[in-house]
Amino acid sequence: MNWTDRRTRFRALLAGERCFHPGSVFDPISARIAEDLGFEIGMFAGSVASMTVLGAPDLIVLTLSEFAGQAYRINRAGNLALMVDADHGYGNALNVKRTVEELETAGVAGLSIEDTELPTPFGTTKPRMVSIAEGVGKMKAARAGRQDPGLCIAGRTSAIQITSLEDTIARGQAYEAAGVDALFFVGVKTRAELDAISAATRLPLILGGGTPELSDLDYLGARRVRIALQGHQPFAAAVKATYETLKALREGVAPSSLQGVADAELMKRVTRDGDYTKWTKDFLAS
Repeated sequence: MNWTDRRTRFRALLAGERCFHPGSVFDPISARIAEDLGFEIGMFAGSVASMTVLGAPDLIVLTLSEFAGQAYRINRAGNLALMVDADHGYGNALNVKRTVEELETAGVAGLSIEDTELPTPFGTTKPRMVSIAEGVGKMKAARAGRQDPGLCIAGRTSAIQITSLEDTIARGQAYEAAGVDALFFVGVKTRAELDAISAATRLPLILGGGTPELSDLDYLGARRVRIALQGHQPFAAAVKATYETLKALREGVAPSSLQGVADAELMKRVTRDGDYTKWTKDFLAS
């Protein structure tokens, strides 16, 4: 498939002056819904991938092939420009290179590589960071794994939650010097923190784990934030809807009396029933 257009659109958003909220997606149907509703970007998180594919918490038990496979299924279902959280690249810098190759092939428009020490080492109780030098090596390996220059690589750090603002800025500057296309900061809570980060760096910014203080899109845009995550509530909402529906059926509620069930028109729209009806006539008619 041709992934060029969605990568071009994604880079145009990063090069602009506005900040966008991405639609958190987890499968082909959710990605189509986000696209139909007008979201410019889809976000597929590692945590959501672990829950979707394995039914497991975000403890890095998901494999690269499982993650890339789900990303491909999301991408082939529509034309949404998809940003993915590739965690630590599933290993060391060599694994990062392989991760970028696989996710580029799966059609993502952008991906982030983080510098947290993952999976959690034996005997540790709190998150730890890899060294800046190792983080830089991972960013350079990510660039080496990229074949399509349209693919966006973001250097990601959660250092502000683990070490300090000063370390966070140092990591951002180091990854910027290593040649990534954007910087992804998780855990920034105040305008003072964001102002300091924005003043010390030059690349487009992505924020994860925002707070009410960092909710104004005009303010974020003026600080070069181009993507601000809002969390991953759609997957949690889907879990609750499934749970409540199965619970009601188990308790004897008649299917016709269930609440919150998609009607036939919506189901046809999200499954692209009209396209398949046309293709059936075009290709299977006698």
